[in-house]
Amino acid sequence: MTQLTLAKANEIITAALMHSKASAYKPMGVAVVDSAGQLKAYAREEGATALRFDIALGKASAAIGMGANSRALAARAKDMPAFFGTIATATNQHFIPQTGAVLIQDAKGAVIGAVGASGGTGDEDEAICMAGVLAAGLSHAA
Repeated sequence: MTQLTLAKANEIITAALMHSKASAYKPMGVAVVDSAGQLKAYAREEGATALRFDIALGKASAAIGMGANSRALAARAKDMPAFFGTIATATNQHFIPQTGAVLIQDAKGAVIGAVGASGGTGDEDEAICMAGVLAAGLSHAA
C-alpha cells in the first residue's frame, strides 16, 4: 500500500482549489487526512469563513473513519440519525457525514486517505475533492 505523503496531500489541495477558482465557487477550505484519520494538510482560501476548517476536516474524517465517501454517509445518516449522532459525539475525531469528501485510493485501489472540502454546496465541495485527487495522479472511491 502506498502511503499518502505531505507533498501529495498538498498537490491534492492545490488542484482542488484551482478547480474551485475555475468553477467560480465561493472561497473554500480543503482538508486531507491519512488512512489513520490524522490531518495531513489543510488550506483555506482568502475569504473563506472560520468554520471551513472544522467542516472540511469533519467530512474527511467521517469518510475515512467509516470507509465511504461522504455522499454515501449522508444518505445513510438520513436512515439512521440516532446512530450517526452517537458517532459524532462519541468519537475523538471530527465527524460530519455530509456530501463533500471522498476517499483517496492508490494505484492498487487501497484507501490511503480522504479529502474533504467546505465552502460551497455539497456537490461543489465533492467536485473539487474529486478534481484534486485525480490531478494528483490518484483515484477516488466511487
